[in-house]
Amino acid sequence: MTLIAFGINHKTAPVELREKVAFSPDAMVEALKSLALNTGADESVIVSTCNRTEIYAQAENLTGAALTQWLAEFHQAKADELGINSYIYQQDEAIKHIMRVACGLDSLILGEPQILGQVKQAFVSAKDSGVIKSDFERLFQQTFSVAKRVRSETEIGSNAVSVAYASVQLAKHIFSSLKKSNVLLIGAGETIELVAKHMHEQGVESLSVANRTLARAEAIAKPLGANTLTLTQIPHHLKDADIVISSTASQLPILGKGLVERALKDRRHKPMFLVDLAVPRDIEAEVGELDDAYLYTVDDLQQIVEKNLESRQHAALQAEQMIDQQAQQYLQWRQGQTSIDVLRDFRQQSENQRDTLVAKALNQLADGKEAEQVIKELANKLTNSLIHAPTKALKKAAMQQDNKNMGLLQDALGLARANDSSK
Repeated sequence: MTLIAFGINHKTAPVELREKVAFSPDAMVEALKSLALNTGADESVIVSTCNRTEIYAQAENLTGAALTQWLAEFHQAKADELGINSYIYQQDEAIKHIMRVACGLDSLILGEPQILGQVKQAFVSAKDSGVIKSDFERLFQQTFSVAKRVRSETEIGSNAVSVAYASVQLAKHIFSSLKKSNVLLIGAGETIELVAKHMHEQGVESLSVANRTLARAEAIAKPLGANTLTLTQIPHHLKDADIVISSTASQLPILGKGLVERALKDRRHKPMFLVDLAVPRDIEAEVGELDDAYLYTVDDLQQIVEKNLESRQHAALQAEQMIDQQAQQYLQWRQGQTSIDVLRDFRQQSENQRDTLVAKALNQLADGKEAEQVIKELANKLTNSLIHAPTKALKKAAMQQDNKNMGLLQDALGLARANDSSK
């Protein structure tokens, strides 16, 4: 059986191609059935996210070309374009790749945790579609196991590697708990949306989003149960904010030194943590001169992110070692299954030979043939039948002077070797 991991991702293909071959959840069952029908895939899993589309499949004589052609036909894409922008891993390398993906080692952001959930969902969809058997069941359970180990035993996901997440993590270092902190977010772009989600995940109860256009602020705030403000309302509410994070496209500062100074006075100099993620700046640099204002810029956070990326790279090396060990365990299990199958087939073949010859002997006895002659004939034919294949193998090894296989055959058949002096 050939195991293949085939696909495209953010490193090999532009977003236009990734969009073209993405699978919606509703199309997954149809896709898995089509894959089995058209490629002969015995087992398969399809992982489809914004950054990758990958097919993991196993079948007799399966090829990457067959998977490329199927994916192109299913999505009405060009096979040659897919071929240029895709990658293929087989057997041992495919196993390691699947595990690396689930552990976040192949992600756009090293160590990101979302991909594990996406791989799990892809596995569940495949299982529900009836295209998972014992090999893939074992492979993916061990994949999830090593991903859990990597997450719990290394620092792969403990350090922020985006400025949005880094700003939240920095706030956590300054405030013992964010739950009771009053948080004001200024802006309504992608960065502020990410910050808002991270704050919500940290259990922040008092969250406000301020923006020039109120409707944009509401689009971020409403799903999180947060409040909304216009930029003109900020001076009246700034005194209530323990944490202020700003990221707008404004060409002029949103918060000046005087405004923040008045807010601190109203707060009776209770400290205020401010993060300016905008370029040009949203918060005047002079705010950092105020005694109770702790101002960080995007450059400050970028240094934290770079340091954390180095930490994740070290953790990734540890993760690779864990994956190597887990992949080896799976390979040993699969080899053991192969041995069991061979032994079962050998026993079944031997029993079939016995049953055929016994049935023939019984018919001869029923026809009145002499019992002694029948028994001798049965013994002779059964012996010849059972030694036929080993005899051919021994002759072949002898003719080719293959001493290694000759020795293995002698050991397997319980024969003494020519140079064996033990009697």
